[in-house]
Amino acid sequence: MIYYQTGSETAELTADDLRKGLFEALVKIGNVNRVMALPPDYTRFHSKAGELTSLAYEYYKEKLTDVMPALGTHVPMSDEEIEHMYKGVPKNIFRVHDWRNDVVTVGTVPSEFVSDVTEGAVKYPWPAQLNKLIWEGGHDLILSVGQVVPHEVIGMANYNKNIFVGTGGAEGINKSHFVGAAYGMERIMGRADTPVRALLNYASDNFTSHLPFVYVLTVIGMGEDGKLKTRGLFIGDDAEVFYKASELSLKVNFRMLDKPLEKVVVYLDPSEFKSTWLGNKSIYRTRMALADNAELIILAPGLKEFGEDKEIDRLIRKYGYCGTPATLKYVEENDELKNNLGAAAHLIHGSSEGRFKITYCPGYLTKEEIESVYFNYAPLNEMIKKYNPEKLKDGFNTVDGEEIFYISNPAVGLWAYKERFKD
Repeated sequence: MIYYQTGSETAELTADDLRKGLFEALVKIGNVNRVMALPPDYTRFHSKAGELTSLAYEYYKEKLTDVMPALGTHVPMSDEEIEHMYKGVPKNIFRVHDWRNDVVTVGTVPSEFVSDVTEGAVKYPWPAQLNKLIWEGGHDLILSVGQVVPHEVIGMANYNKNIFVGTGGAEGINKSHFVGAAYGMERIMGRADTPVRALLNYASDNFTSHLPFVYVLTVIGMGEDGKLKTRGLFIGDDAEVFYKASELSLKVNFRMLDKPLEKVVVYLDPSEFKSTWLGNKSIYRTRMALADNAELIILAPGLKEFGEDKEIDRLIRKYGYCGTPATLKYVEENDELKNNLGAAAHLIHGSSEGRFKITYCPGYLTKEEIESVYFNYAPLNEMIKKYNPEKLKDGFNTVDGEEIFYISNPAVGLWAYKERFKD
């Protein structure tokens, strides 16, 4: 059931619009006594989920007993990040999701189903896992808050991904990521129905249908003035609300290009992107737009690590972004990768497969570190002076007589040459 929906490609929803929409939906839901909120972490600051979570607290007050940022494999939020993103929400109701220890497996998707939806690319069963507090907390309402946007693992982010990945366990997260990588990222991105989504929908239908989830989904796009705009708000308790938001997101967040791009420059906001684990969105979201032998230049002033998790960082440093064939071979031969398929999937996602050049310009990592994982390196000071984010506009620019395509935030879009995305 959809409790509230509004939005269009040109809509610019205000804070008052978000309050009106959320409160209207909560009135329809009716009286509840114990509420949990599952918003994203600080890496999704621009999703408006923080603002909506604050509004939920304004509405429910002490009935909102638990707020658990859906960290997935990300590091826990700091007090400063919580204060900045969730204004007015008491810190004592925040819970940290421990993806390695604090989860329960609520069911298993059969291997036959996994093989069928992946066309034989993956044949293992998939465990549906989520945080124990969601499963055992006795809440009358669980608000899953987040942004629908093209995504490299699942096609379109959010909906039940926020549950089974955002508050999922190590095995479930790792295996779901590997399903997406093995099936093929470019067959997934920008599509609402994908093999990974099929696994999550199976779990929702068969294992968690009794839990009181309501999904609060935003669609955010870049305006002509270079500022982010809230284009849509969709609130409901089943898949229909996700498909409505996905339909708008494709119109807002997907740019189809008439020609492949020869040089792309991406800027990574240092407050949001501190690792290649996140910063490689620059690669994921642009790869279908890049010409053969093109160059992708990534300006990353906040880049200080490869993986946010120490073990994943170690694995990335050891194996590097070496391409699909080499990564799959490493998985076969090395238990440490076989037991961390999320990291293996990330290595595949972050490789150009030798088709185009990736040049990272990091704020903190050294030339040796960058080149050790098979990226090219360029000094940040030199490149940010040549490609000044304060002077460039999103889209085509001319720099020293050369045409470049500039992207100020890779997290809010997907770019593709239309001949590579015919369906």
